[in-house]
Amino acid sequence: MKKNAYIISGVTGMTGNELARQLVKKEENRVVGFDNFFASSIDSVRDLLGRENFEFFQYDLNNAKQMEMVGRIALEAVEDGCDVFYINCAAVVHTEHFYKVENTFMTNVTGMKNFLDQAIEIGAKAYINCSTSEVYSMQSWNENGGVRECDYLVLATAEHSQRTSYAVGKLLTEFFMKDAVDRGLIKGCSIRFANVYSDHELYPKHIIPHIITSLKNKGEVELLENSKKNKRSFLHNIDSCRAILALLGSIEALDGSVYNVATDEEISIVELVELIASKLGIKEPAILFSGYRASDPERRILNTEKIRQRARWEPIVKLSQGLDMCLGKECKE
Repeated sequence: MKKNAYIISGVTGMTGNELARQLVKKEENRVVGFDNFFASSIDSVRDLLGRENFEFFQYDLNNAKQMEMVGRIALEAVEDGCDVFYINCAAVVHTEHFYKVENTFMTNVTGMKNFLDQAIEIGAKAYINCSTSEVYSMQSWNENGGVRECDYLVLATAEHSQRTSYAVGKLLTEFFMKDAVDRGLIKGCSIRFANVYSDHELYPKHIIPHIITSLKNKGEVELLENSKKNKRSFLHNIDSCRAILALLGSIEALDGSVYNVATDEEISIVELVELIASKLGIKEPAILFSGYRASDPERRILNTEKIRQRARWEPIVKLSQGLDMCLGKECKE
């Protein structure tokens, strides 16, 4: 039986850790993951560390010597007859870092391109580029079922928000991916994920863990003024990694395309607070509004017909179920 080896950057992040967890279930799979713990910790993959088919390295995507070691491991796997797949889950994603242009560029653009070049050099079978729905910026929804991958983009500019540097950087990686495939160098695609969350996320910097932590510790939640209007859909990391696996299993889909990955369950941020509070037994949670985020779209609705048709993917984790997983067994309905 042909063995597969998977090289995963950002493996302790939200999509990376669950992807590794699903891949190691097949003993014939070899999973090599690395992370620099910029916005995560070893705890998210601690349950995998004793597995014979999982190898972890505390490496930085921007460290040339460490990436050379990753390349050697991948090349050895190729020479051993494995099909090798590169999956770039590394990204500077926490909102507090969106405005740090140098950080987002080094990891999201330079790091991604170097990782892609390595995959091509060692003869990897395919490369999955994890992008973001942030690329839709100020045109994140419409009245016809959500924005599509082929829609024109309306971006905020540097005059409005430095946050857009994150979206522009990720958009550039999609061009690198498409170019490499068009030139016949490798198979692959880019995925625009929408608001991924996870019960393995330990730091309350994204909205769901922020709400949970605030309600548990203080019984109240502080939100930005934007949250009075904002609505979002939330994708559990079980479904984000299922999308990666579905695309890897559909070779014809790895044509350099971009794929939206999201759910159809839209909810306002205020309603999200109320839903989580009800699961914690808090009837009327106090919500404080403070601060404002420039160039923040009120809604983000993605059309997912493309991946549903080409890779037979659809989400399986409903928001209520996913929140129960985040809150723990005692809060399950």
